[in-house]
Amino acid sequence: MLHELLLALLGFTGDLIVDEREQRKTLGLAFNTDSPLSDECTFKLAPDISFIEPSERDLIERLIKLGFYYRELDRFAKKSRNLSWIRSVTGVHPLERADELSKQGREKKPSVYRRAIANGIGEILSVYRSAVLHIEQKLLAETTPILATVTQGLNKFFVLFPPLYEVILEIERDDIRGGQLLNVLNKRCHCGVPELRTCLQRLLWHGHQVMYNQLAAWMVYGILQDPHGEFFIKRQEDGDLDHRSSQEEISEKLARTSVHETSLTDWHSGFHISLDMLPDYISMRLGESILFAGKAIRVLRNPSPAFQFQKDKSFQQTMRGSQRIQGFMHSDFPETETELDADLTGGELLPQSEADKIEAMLKELKESSEFHKRSFECTVDSVRAIAASHLWQLVVVRADLSGHLKALKDYFLLEKGDFFQCFLEESRQLMRLPPRQSTGESDLMVPFQLAATKTIAEEDKYFSRVSLRMPSFGVTVRSSQADMARSKVSLAGKANLTSDTSVDGWDAIALEYSVDWPMQLFFTQEVLSKYLKVFQYLIRLKRTQMELEKSWASVMHQDHIESAQHRKDGINGSTSQQRRQGIRPMWRVREHMAFLIRNLQFYIQVDVIESQWKVLQTHIHDSQDFTELVGFHQEYLSALISQSFLDIGSVSRILDSIMKLCLQFCWNIESQESNPNTSELENIAEVRYLFTVTLIHR
Repeated sequence: MLHELLLALLGFTGDLIVDEREQRKTLGLAFNTDSPLSDECTFKLAPDISFIEPSERDLIERLIKLGFYYRELDRFAKKSRNLSWIRSVTGVHPLERADELSKQGREKKPSVYRRAIANGIGEILSVYRSAVLHIEQKLLAETTPILATVTQGLNKFFVLFPPLYEVILEIERDDIRGGQLLNVLNKRCHCGVPELRTCLQRLLWHGHQVMYNQLAAWMVYGILQDPHGEFFIKRQEDGDLDHRSSQEEISEKLARTSVHETSLTDWHSGFHISLDMLPDYISMRLGESILFAGKAIRVLRNPSPAFQFQKDKSFQQTMRGSQRIQGFMHSDFPETETELDADLTGGELLPQSEADKIEAMLKELKESSEFHKRSFECTVDSVRAIAASHLWQLVVVRADLSGHLKALKDYFLLEKGDFFQCFLEESRQLMRLPPRQSTGESDLMVPFQLAATKTIAEEDKYFSRVSLRMPSFGVTVRSSQADMARSKVSLAGKANLTSDTSVDGWDAIALEYSVDWPMQLFFTQEVLSKYLKVFQYLIRLKRTQMELEKSWASVMHQDHIESAQHRKDGINGSTSQQRRQGIRPMWRVREHMAFLIRNLQFYIQVDVIESQWKVLQTHIHDSQDFTELVGFHQEYLSALISQSFLDIGSVSRILDSIMKLCLQFCWNIESQESNPNTSELENIAEVRYLFTVTLIHR
């Protein structure tokens, strides 16, 4: 009976102690061995045993529950540590192996976290086996009461095994893996039983070892080591890939994607935080810090081969300066400079000493017997600061962020006013005609190149990155004067302020800025689109101002010619005086228009752009964190757009309508110099007044 009891305590039943589950199988009753575990203990004392007292029977049945819990815990540990699914696919072709691993993973759902917890359970079970062996030795060596000795020797396991069994029940019933498994253990660690809390903390420690290994791979080497999708950092495309796609198709797709494109995709949208796998005791802020740190390490360890850090470029700039504009004229792409210096390596961007420092901090966390939230937060923040600092060094110092920002200000925010003034003057006659869909862009290239030749200095190394674009039109675009002539009907109706006013066809002029690695990390397509939005608004404003000035100069010149001709022919000057008196209201309207456009342009250039530029420069000077710079730059662009009223649809439409009326006014007075249509001009003036009043009220 002693050995029957001891064997039952180790999960082996016999004649004295039976397993109801085995009996049901023997009798042929339906029983699914792969079904979730049952809460009920199936180890029972044989019912035909009559020589045991009721009190002893109750005590034995209480003891053999430990054997049942041991067997189930041991079964869970062996199942979770089973690596046969790996051995079954060794020696197979890599592509077939990947498919087989995927198939095995879907069937058995292997989990490195469960395997770690299983190792912890194995430690507890080994202590239990040692206790049973010690009891056997004691009972064989001494004549002592059997049940009392067994109960005394295993008393602490009555506290440990039932909660542990509940844990594995919950894990298998809900298929808990990864960060969810850490959550379950962390919640159960908050209990009032010291022995149980110590046991659960040990299991949680084993689970954290896996998490720390994944964190080390991610935050030291930039590698996502997560074969079974249990880490809270995941690839974005994992959920988007079609599981039916063959491994060959995926490999071909990756082969077609360059390393440079992959790096940018990884930075902007390659990885995300899986909230399902993020433990509750790790905040979203910490998760985002871990995500950023890993992505930054990936960038620093895998620089683009084309990126060069030039220690001294003065000679090369001098040699190439005279070729910049010509190179731009003959090609839409900036000149590459790969021949000047050697490529940077990941070791130069992230020194090994820094990587060792990060690894040492994570190792210190890993070796701690308990998880300390405060220490974990400090370590993550420190790693993030290191990554952000080196990324800042790469973007701001090595890639010359300030130079690129100044170039965008020069060209997209019209800081180089002489260049755009020259460009608009050279293209003025062209813009009087409708833009042609097929050649609109090439037509503009001639005045653009002439303006560059006249105003852009050779030392401007960023001009070669700027290119002019005229997007193809999806709809028929009405041109300048023809459009204005067709809009007379709406003007007669005093204009509908609620409708979306159509703009001039040439307002689709766009600039593109070529950005190399690593500046794409900072200047995303979203950022460049905001610059383009401001540029199109400013170039339209500047064009309107120039037309108002040109129309005044043209008409005054014509008036002087006519006056001189009248004096030469001996005609009475009263005729000219009457003519001037008649068109005086027209010039008053022009002056009002010019006053509004000049002040609006001055406000945007000085009070908005220059003031926000100084704020941005201060932030760049004071900050050494890449993420802070990104935030400051976003605030800078948002301020430009909001303070220029571009984010207020009603105000923006009114300003567009005012500029449209100004252009119409200029073209009308120039085309009617000899016989002005005063009624039409008065109509324009009245509509302009309505727009202005509405704008003031807005």
